[in-house]
Amino acid sequence: MITVVGYDGSPLPQTAMDRLQKASLVVGGRRHLEAVRPPEHARRIVLGDVPAALAEIDAAARDDVVVLASGDPGFFGILRSLREHGHAPEVLPAVSSVAAAFARIGLPWDDAVVVSAHGRDPRTAVNACRAMPKVAVLTSPACGPGEIGAELAGWDRVLWVAERLGGPGERVVRCTPAEAAARDWADPNIVIALDEHRPAEGSLVRPAAGRMGDSTYDTVAGRAGRRVHDQPAAPPDGWAYADDAYEHRAGMITKWEVRAVVLSRLRPTLGTLIWDVGAGSGSVGVECAEHHAAVIAIERDPAACELIRRNARSTAVRVVEGAAPEAYDGLPDPDAVFVGGGGLDALSGALARRPETAVATFAAVDRAATAHRLLADAGYAVEGVQLAASRFADLPGGSFRLDAQNPVFVLTGRLR
Repeated sequence: MITVVGYDGSPLPQTAMDRLQKASLVVGGRRHLEAVRPPEHARRIVLGDVPAALAEIDAAARDDVVVLASGDPGFFGILRSLREHGHAPEVLPAVSSVAAAFARIGLPWDDAVVVSAHGRDPRTAVNACRAMPKVAVLTSPACGPGEIGAELAGWDRVLWVAERLGGPGERVVRCTPAEAAARDWADPNIVIALDEHRPAEGSLVRPAAGRMGDSTYDTVAGRAGRRVHDQPAAPPDGWAYADDAYEHRAGMITKWEVRAVVLSRLRPTLGTLIWDVGAGSGSVGVECAEHHAAVIAIERDPAACELIRRNARSTAVRVVEGAAPEAYDGLPDPDAVFVGGGGLDALSGALARRPETAVATFAAVDRAATAHRLLADAGYAVEGVQLAASRFADLPGGSFRLDAQNPVFVLTGRLR
């Protein structure tokens, strides 16, 4: 029989002690084996090479085997790998490291996003920290507090780093991203990233129609206040919001009909980074952020940058003031780019950063044709559509007419 025992630094319960006394094989990290001290008769394997350790467990599965793991083995732990090898072990969990970290700083965590950078692309974890107000990161040697702090330059975040939870030398430190990047940290550790200016729970709000610029707010669905659940990555109440849900100048906004198509092509989601180039009112970037993507809005007009900040009030859009493509210098590589302004140079410069997806809109057919060639020459599979919408406009007597909107070309490139 295989028993997985979670260890959080507290004394093991009697059931776990009984399983250890009967075990012929005990597998665990070096610090776990040193802390628990299995009986002398048990063979010990240090859990460093996970595939090799799993092979040993497979061979000894008919005997009594104990696997020691940090905290809750079912929470980003060894349990998944054991199940994939066909085992159905008994699990004796302890307090997970994430729960312990939040307990140490006295914060609830039912509204937190939890991501792992261990054995995964660390960009996903970093982008979650950029996008969401409360994130816990299970770190790795390649993506620890220093690396996370360096990647959060430009985002207003506070970091809590919990080192060696439940063991000798436990320490919990509050710091800025820059401070985290400038020092060394003891392993193992957990990072909690907080946007203290934005609550983790509650509906994302829009100004009520007809009340732009004042202090009366409502949700898109007409419901103010807290959400009916605390799931942090729940989808927004809608998308392609009406144009008057945003502050904009003289109609300089990606119209909602076009925005709906653009969003479907960008596919914003938690863990991705999207650039909104020539952002104008920021409507595309704001809606990407409401789908939990990390967003950088790039805009050269200072007045437009202020509009974006007001429109992005409850999201984590980072605004970079500057002209594209020069403004791209020093920015992290995007997963997807939307070029709504800035012209062909802005698109060409963005493609040099090799995003998986690039979407651009143009009013002029000659620019759309040139953009098509740019995308194709850069190695992208290109599709395009011309959108021409006509909105209903009321007429006296209860009838209506069609109010034609300017046609727009939408080009999408997917990296081959």
